[in-house]
Amino acid sequence: MSIESAADLAGMQQVGRVVALTIQEMRAAARIGMTTAELDAVAASTFRRFGARSAPQLTYGFPGVTCISVNDEIVHGIPGPRRLEPGDVLKVDVTAELGGFIADAATTILLPPLKPAPTCLKQAASDALLAALRVARTGERVSAIGKAVESEARRAGFAVVRELCGHGVGRKIHESPSVPNYEDRFSREMLTEGLVIAVEPMLTESPSRAVQSDDGWTIRSQNGCLAVHEEHTIVIGSGAPLIVTAVA
Repeated sequence: MSIESAADLAGMQQVGRVVALTIQEMRAAARIGMTTAELDAVAASTFRRFGARSAPQLTYGFPGVTCISVNDEIVHGIPGPRRLEPGDVLKVDVTAELGGFIADAATTILLPPLKPAPTCLKQAASDALLAALRVARTGERVSAIGKAVESEARRAGFAVVRELCGHGVGRKIHESPSVPNYEDRFSREMLTEGLVIAVEPMLTESPSRAVQSDDGWTIRSQNGCLAVHEEHTIVIGSGAPLIVTAVA
């Protein structure tokens, strides 16, 4: 969607704040020994408090409130009985609907003891997201975002997940345009004033295809290497984009 009124902007900011607070509360609650279902329940409680709903449940019938992925799982992990272990690389992906608006964000949480490789990988994903935000301007090509993400990933010695990408968001979870994490030289799509998109670098330790698990949802790295995920929903403008899923 594109922001066309003050009501549109207010609606996106409201749902974005719910997403941001949910991630904040999940990060604070995550601990060794808890199950991913227990962590998902933290999100469910936050959603109830604000009257929000899980957009993946509403749209796709996803069997959880949020997507929780661990280690080599990249995205769409199903919350369940799996217990978090020391050193796990935990990704929480939160997509909420409130008042007809949808916002989407994700982050990677490293459980202690911290290890050099996942720490560097997470930092690279965070840096890639910042690099993407610096080029996300009205009049730039959508592909500029992917170029910035992949350049940062390569600089740090890691790889982007090419099969998965960011996307338009706002009234639905997945809208146009697609926002790859690499430069698509054939794309001529432009970033326009007020466009709402989810920018989400997904990086792996080494180049790997993304494959779907037998559960029909979870997507993991084919070679078993660690994966990380960082994401924000933003509104494009002539200057720095508005990050609606940032904690105020």
